[in-house]
Amino acid sequence: MKLVSVNVGLPREVTWQGGTVATGIFKQPVDGPVKVRRLNLDGDRQADLSVHGGPTKAAYAYPSEHYPYWRDQFPEIEMPWGMFGENFTVEGFREDQVNIGDRLRMGSAEFMITEPRIPCYKLGIKFGRKDIIPRFLKSGRSGFYLAVIQEGEVEAGDPIVLSQAESGVTVVDIVRLYSDKTNKDLDLLQRAIQTEALPASWRNYLARRLQGKEK
Repeated sequence: MKLVSVNVGLPREVTWQGGTVATGIFKQPVDGPVKVRRLNLDGDRQADLSVHGGPTKAAYAYPSEHYPYWRDQFPEIEMPWGMFGENFTVEGFREDQVNIGDRLRMGSAEFMITEPRIPCYKLGIKFGRKDIIPRFLKSGRSGFYLAVIQEGEVEAGDPIVLSQAESGVTVVDIVRLYSDKTNKDLDLLQRAIQTEALPASWRNYLARRLQGKEK
């Protein structure tokens, strides 16, 4: 388990559907130690704080093991680390192996896994194709957002120490509940709602699903 790459980038304006939008999805690998702060990394910012960033989404991690799959899907697209807008390209973690609430120690910083990444249209901008969004979601290869528990420094090559939570609700469990609105796994819905590390917006959404108030 290790940190393969640290990737940062500042928001930029890009052309999309005849207009311009600001996005922070364009990130580049960096060498040397990077300071981790409560809401982001030095040299990194989110463009739209209404849907990105904040205490529960201060950083985004994506498994390096998924890159061969996507390179096979899109051989014409170059895919350096950070292609998915992740701050941390990690090795040794998959979405079905980590729980919401798990803690990761990287360098001198500590993080908590909070939720999967649900892609928006900006991933389509990055890839130059709209179909990446449904394909990304269907694949289950979502990566996961992190809250910063302890500020510190991280660097590519750092080992990652995992401390698992007791929730038993994996990142991919949340993706499947979101993707399949017909999912009637009441036990999983109840456990997810009771998982305090899962942000309130998710728990409220799943509670409405459980009550039949959300389609």
